[in-house]
Amino acid sequence: MTLSSTTSQTPPPGAVDLAVSLGRLRIPNPILVASGTFGYGREMAGFVDLSRLGGVVPKTITPLPRQGNVPWRTVETAAGLLNSIGLDNDGIDSFLVKLLPWLVGCGAPVIVSIAGANQAEFVELARRLDAVAGIAALELNISCPNVSHGVDLGSDPEACRRVVAGVRDATRLPVLAKLTPNVTDIAGVARGARDGGADALTVINTCQGMAVDWRRRRPLLGNVIGGLSGPAIKPIALRCVHQVRQAVETPIVGVGGIMTIDDCMEFLVTGASAVQVGTANFAEPVVSARLLAELPAALAELGATNIAEVVGTLALPPREPCVEPASGRPSHAG
Repeated sequence: MTLSSTTSQTPPPGAVDLAVSLGRLRIPNPILVASGTFGYGREMAGFVDLSRLGGVVPKTITPLPRQGNVPWRTVETAAGLLNSIGLDNDGIDSFLVKLLPWLVGCGAPVIVSIAGANQAEFVELARRLDAVAGIAALELNISCPNVSHGVDLGSDPEACRRVVAGVRDATRLPVLAKLTPNVTDIAGVARGARDGGADALTVINTCQGMAVDWRRRRPLLGNVIGGLSGPAIKPIALRCVHQVRQAVETPIVGVGGIMTIDDCMEFLVTGASAVQVGTANFAEPVVSARLLAELPAALAELGATNIAEVVGTLALPPREPCVEPASGRPSHAG
């Protein structure tokens, strides 16, 4: 069945319940905006009524200020965007004084994205934010490909478990672990995050990539390698959501190339309970509001009255072994 927001009729108000539970985190609807693509919210408030969103994830903060990577920091690709920002931010002290007060008053649940160079820094950030009123949850950025050792804690299941467990012990806030696709076994890392006590898993961060100026024989990004986002990575993100869904029962927030209501519904059906809209915000600042407006009709098209009725309902074909023509014997070769 093809979902179409142009042919479906919006159901009567109240006919569809959009509320979602992500472990201990309850949000009004499944449409969130992704860290690094929405600034700190204030920049986008002129385009979107933030109070209607399921959540706002502001730009990642670190213990100390970071200048980020040298230019170029972004390169547009045929189907997405390469970025190598390098977690440019003013640090937690500035965030608490200058940015967070406005954020917590925006009307949407605020999920603060944090990153540290090691477990101790993650724990200290969580401890400081635990004492601040108005924060809905923390998202652990253990998957940034644009800084040294940015994916170390998110590449090894045991390292992931330790950092999540440390943060969980340091705060009463719900904890989301943002996973990287740049691993051979994302399901194993997801199990590590689950065992550490993550309330939900954000799947995925950007995919490593690069761009080259062949005439000058130089890379375009100052950091050489960056993170690819946008429509190009949606098939990878869907694959990762599927694999994580098969491995753990922890709620999933799907991210990667979401631009249309069809994209959103694909993630929900595959196993995500909510989605984050990222790169699309640069091209269409009101995209999150548009998706939210189109969501009830898409759910109604499937006969659903709430989000949970469609999450993880993907009908998988039975797996049958290959048969070698000559012998008729089953073969498990790829």
